[in-house]
Amino acid sequence: MFRSASAAAAATRAAVDMAVLGRVGVARHSAPALRPVTHHTPFVAFQRRGVQSRGAGGGGGRGGNGGPFQAMRPPTPAELGGPRKARDYPRMRRWGRRLLVLGVIGGAVYLVDRQVYASGMARSLRTFGTGLVVALDYKINFRADPLPIIGTPGDVADLHRRNAERLSELLRHNGGLYLKIGQAIAMQSAVLPPEFQRMFGRMFDDAPQDTWAAVEKVVREDFGGRSVEEVFGVSFTGEAGKGVMERKARASASVAQVHWARLPDGREVAVKIQKPEIAKQIGWDLWAFKAVAKVYSYWFDLPLYSLVPFVSERLMLETDFLNEAKNSETMRDLINNEPALRGRVYVPPVYYDFSSHRVLTTEWIEGVRLWDQDAIQGAWRGGSGVSSPGVHGAKLPSPDMDALRNKVRAAASARGNSSARPGDSDVRDSLVLKPERTEWRGPRGKGGLGLSTTDVMSTMIDLFSAQMFKWGVVHCDPHPGNMFVRRKASGQAELVLIDHGLYVYMSPTFRHQYSVFWKAMLTLDHATVAATCAEWGIQAPELFASSTMLRPYEGGDDTFRRGIAEDLAGGKTASERHYAMQARMKQGMRDIMADEEKWPKEFIFLGRNLRIVQANNQRMGSPVNRVKRIGRWASASLYEDRAQPWRERLANMWRHVVFSTVLAVTDAVFYFYRVRQFLGGRRGLEDQIEAQMKGMAKEYGVELQHEVFDG
Repeated sequence: MFRSASAAAAATRAAVDMAVLGRVGVARHSAPALRPVTHHTPFVAFQRRGVQSRGAGGGGGRGGNGGPFQAMRPPTPAELGGPRKARDYPRMRRWGRRLLVLGVIGGAVYLVDRQVYASGMARSLRTFGTGLVVALDYKINFRADPLPIIGTPGDVADLHRRNAERLSELLRHNGGLYLKIGQAIAMQSAVLPPEFQRMFGRMFDDAPQDTWAAVEKVVREDFGGRSVEEVFGVSFTGEAGKGVMERKARASASVAQVHWARLPDGREVAVKIQKPEIAKQIGWDLWAFKAVAKVYSYWFDLPLYSLVPFVSERLMLETDFLNEAKNSETMRDLINNEPALRGRVYVPPVYYDFSSHRVLTTEWIEGVRLWDQDAIQGAWRGGSGVSSPGVHGAKLPSPDMDALRNKVRAAASARGNSSARPGDSDVRDSLVLKPERTEWRGPRGKGGLGLSTTDVMSTMIDLFSAQMFKWGVVHCDPHPGNMFVRRKASGQAELVLIDHGLYVYMSPTFRHQYSVFWKAMLTLDHATVAATCAEWGIQAPELFASSTMLRPYEGGDDTFRRGIAEDLAGGKTASERHYAMQARMKQGMRDIMADEEKWPKEFIFLGRNLRIVQANNQRMGSPVNRVKRIGRWASASLYEDRAQPWRERLANMWRHVVFSTVLAVTDAVFYFYRVRQFLGGRRGLEDQIEAQMKGMAKEYGVELQHEVFDG
């Protein structure tokens, strides 16, 4: 009986399941044997929204709008209903369009900047970014206890170091005029922290040379579409009757590069060609320089911006080679009309037929660079009564032109060979054609000019003293690379001055004041020193006098140094003392330029001139009493100045006699150091002065590095 009841219950459940599943199985197949169902799925689980279902009897559930899901039959399209409407995203479409437009504009600006302005805008943005980072770093951390940064000591010295590195990287990455701006800042690096002094001491002005295509482009643009061969009358295929020219630059700097050429008439020339991107970049570069200086002047309360127009004007003029030609001719005339320098200094002439705003052609100079002391002092092997090649414009020995043309033809033939492909390098771009002319060095090449360093340095100091005190026309880049030394037949030295792009022209009034100032410093006439400084708007005469002479100024009342001592008094930490000294030095800079309207902007460049001359004398072992020689020119210019009344000139003549007698006393000190240097190999006078300057500078809150004196 129990088994019969179980079978009846199973049959009942099977019937219910068949009613739920519908007629699919009944209509198409015979009913399979049913297994007992152990559970019953709720009806609602098989419903599909919007799909009409039919029961076992064919009736629709819920009025024909719903019913159980029929697993064995796919729904028809009508049963599925229409497609769901896509969602709209208007904000995303708007931003997408904006990004697309921004990308197109950005790409167009980038192409214009790169092709038209030679990346001038990108360089300016890089400048603003670096300038902002440096400014914020100093604004936040220039204090006795800077915020610590991971991996750094967290002191003021580290603050200077990391920002010096940032600026150094900016100047070197941008190159071009930025290196010139860096050099202009380096002119006043003595008042900067040691970290910046080291950076500017490593500043150099060299760069890879441009391709010959870039050189050709500049020449064609400046000479009405004519090629280099047409302008200079040279041939790169060895054509008879033509001159020759080296396509490889003999020197390459950030602004220009120099090539050697021999013209058809036999003249050997130096062709200085400006790099094509400079003209495109200079406007942007100077604008960025002005903007950064303006912001820094405001944020840090430093008298910087008033100097920018003057510096910018000088840099603009330096990139105009016709202006350089004018400076060169002016200096050449002044030297030839000065009895004390005529025959001792030579300026190569300019060939205007081959010159333009971006191309400068001058006489080629054969000589020894000023930094090559071994070649200057080495024994002369050229014979008695013989000069080194090219002295005072003498025609250079003519090379074998047939041999040179054959060399050019061979290079051109190699280039024209069918195996040469367009991407291959042109052998003519590395061809060396200029004769070396080193016979005067002797068979072994170990000889020299046999000159006295005293003769060389006396000529240099006389030249730049005359520029400052007598003419008021100053060559502001007397770097050793810009001066050559040659031997005259008499055995005396001839100094050759090149690179006349950076000049300062002093007004007669300022030149007279500067002469009075120098004479007063040497005679310790502090009243005159202070009065002259007041005329220039300077409130720190002692500090300015020491920085001008590059030696401690012993006059005055030591007001500034006493202020430093007061700042350092008390139980302060090393970091606090360091900060206090540099804050005092910052105030000293403000005092030097207290009245920006009166302050002569020429001091920016005169200071560099004096420092480089001092460094050249020191590098040669201090053979000349530099300060005395400069002072004598300053005093003599006062009575030689024809613009002064005759009575004033007569009085100045008598004062000059007295002054020269007083200066003779300094010779005793000078020769004492020379004898001691000769006997014991000790330091010269300039080394001793440098040590004194460093000691005095520490009292002023400045730590001088040796590179400061190198210019």
